[in-house]
Amino acid sequence: MQALVWKGINQLGVERVPDPSVLNPKDIIVKVAMSSVCGSDLHLIGGYVPAMKPGDILGHEFLGEIVETGRDVTTLKTGDRVVVASILACGHCEHCQRMEFSCCDNTNPKPQMTELAYGHGCAGILGYSHAFGGYSGSHADYIRVPFGEVNAFKIPDGVRDEQAVFVSDAVPTGYMGADFANIEEGDVVAVWGCGGVGLMAMISARLMGAQRVIAVDRIPERLQMAVEHCQAEVINYEEIDVHEALKEMTGGRGPDRCIECVGMEAHGTGPQYWYDRVKQKALMESGRAVALRQAIHACRKGGTVSVMGVFGGLIDKFPMGAIVNKALTLRSAQQQGQRYIPSLFSYIQEGKLDPSFLLTHRMPLEQGILGYELFKEKKDRCVRAVFTPEPAVPQI
Repeated sequence: MQALVWKGINQLGVERVPDPSVLNPKDIIVKVAMSSVCGSDLHLIGGYVPAMKPGDILGHEFLGEIVETGRDVTTLKTGDRVVVASILACGHCEHCQRMEFSCCDNTNPKPQMTELAYGHGCAGILGYSHAFGGYSGSHADYIRVPFGEVNAFKIPDGVRDEQAVFVSDAVPTGYMGADFANIEEGDVVAVWGCGGVGLMAMISARLMGAQRVIAVDRIPERLQMAVEHCQAEVINYEEIDVHEALKEMTGGRGPDRCIECVGMEAHGTGPQYWYDRVKQKALMESGRAVALRQAIHACRKGGTVSVMGVFGGLIDKFPMGAIVNKALTLRSAQQQGQRYIPSLFSYIQEGKLDPSFLLTHRMPLEQGILGYELFKEKKDRCVRAVFTPEPAVPQI
């Protein structure tokens, strides 16, 4: 089959690789129909997660059709159209029983690296390095999905592929960001990052009762999306001071809830940003926490900071004093799609949620290298490039 593979830092290739096969009786094999880029893929491509090997297949946000099932799979069948949660869960361990699916004990066959880095082994993630299981990703014609009945969800009739593909990752991640923020009716919610996850967090905050949503970014077309699709007020951090703007917009209090959707490669301005860049380049820290620090400083006393941006290791100048002295609650996790996907499909069917506007560039898998270039460099107004195995059709 054809696949988009990692060949080295900032080097990708489209190559022929062996087809996947059923290895476990709970496996399913999915023929990929759509597979989206994601901001967390850029951390892999750029070498910020040092657990990639040449030939690893990228991609974790996708949908497709089941073409084969293991002998123990009974609730899914060949021909089912499914979306798959990117963070794998077994459904049976203690954490899965608590619905903490991204903390699963059984889906990472190579837990040693995460045990060393984080104190405990972490769940497996499709297409996300050998630290998280070494699973092949979805930028391919076919993909093996372990524990298929737990991680794959049938797509309801009436939900289009362009809507469903983002229910694999961007939508549940954004929704969980809003859920973890403990939003109450009438809250003011600020969201850092107007990529796919940030935009979904804004819409989710509205669904949960937020009175005002404020978006923080620097890309004009993405800020415009926040206005048009999320009814957000916007702050361009290259034009005005974020902290002062948020204080002024909230009568000096600060937002009730802050959701960070940027992560370890945050862009910023000023000396602290360049300090982070130098330290990250010198491998003295693994993440640039510009947006996270802003969110912690801006959040009102007694508020909640929800962190959905991916951080792989250590960050510098973490404002622990602000968390303690302002009585902040800090919550984070990898996305737990198994917990949210059924409800998200209901929102789509009811017309309350339509994530299809994230799809700005549809292209064949053969153009995967170009797709990531457009996405990384934010060229041609790209928010999400989505790959299909067949030749591209006109963009929606």
